[in-house]
Amino acid sequence: MVKEETLRKVTRVSTESFDSINADDAIEDMGQVLLWSNGELQERKIIYPGMQQREVLTAFREIRTKILMKSASKNLVILVTSVGHRGGASFAAINMAAAFAMDEGKTALYIDCNLDDSISEDLLPIPAENGITDYLANEKLNIEDIIYATGIHKLRIVPVGYSKERAVEYFNSRRMQQFIKEVRSRYKDRFVVIDTPSASNSIEARVLSQYCDASVLVVPSGQVVTDQIMAGIDALGREKLAGIIFNN
Repeated sequence: MVKEETLRKVTRVSTESFDSINADDAIEDMGQVLLWSNGELQERKIIYPGMQQREVLTAFREIRTKILMKSASKNLVILVTSVGHRGGASFAAINMAAAFAMDEGKTALYIDCNLDDSISEDLLPIPAENGITDYLANEKLNIEDIIYATGIHKLRIVPVGYSKERAVEYFNSRRMQQFIKEVRSRYKDRFVVIDTPSASNSIEARVLSQYCDASVLVVPSGQVVTDQIMAGIDALGREKLAGIIFNN
């Protein structure tokens, strides 16, 4: 059995239900983009205020609140991974980022490091020229070259990129460390959410966890056994585990 203290705080979510800059000025500037309609957000399975699936919206607001209660920091980096391939990490990660962006005075950055199941294309109006792996492979690229606006107010995205062959080495580099340090400090209340491949099927999640303040493990409900969950927790490090999401 999974230890009670490990699963003490569990939230159930169903996909079927559905350098500092002046923060105030920066947040105001971030509003000058073409925002998605409620229908477009619904199509992408992204939460928004007033949506009919209130239980989904409430669940991600609760996740946001629990993470904030665990830390006094105003600039958190949160890693989201799953147990098993296509376990729902991307769905959870983008909606966690959207929940932080909903909070007045906060901004969010979604970094797509999910090499196996990227959702970047669904979040951008046109294909990105560069992403995180390209930035790490090419020192001529600047951070501004890989951050893109989304159709969500105060939410930006760093797509996965095309230089994937040596992604593990790129992620485990000083340039990656400096990148995370820069993007988390650029805005006073920025929350960074990193979407990674499965913790049980790859090593990217374990490598990227070194840069994070907290991690969230997504478990596809009814599809894995206890030993797989415990292995995922051990891969991330129990000291950084913020909680587990059971995804239906």
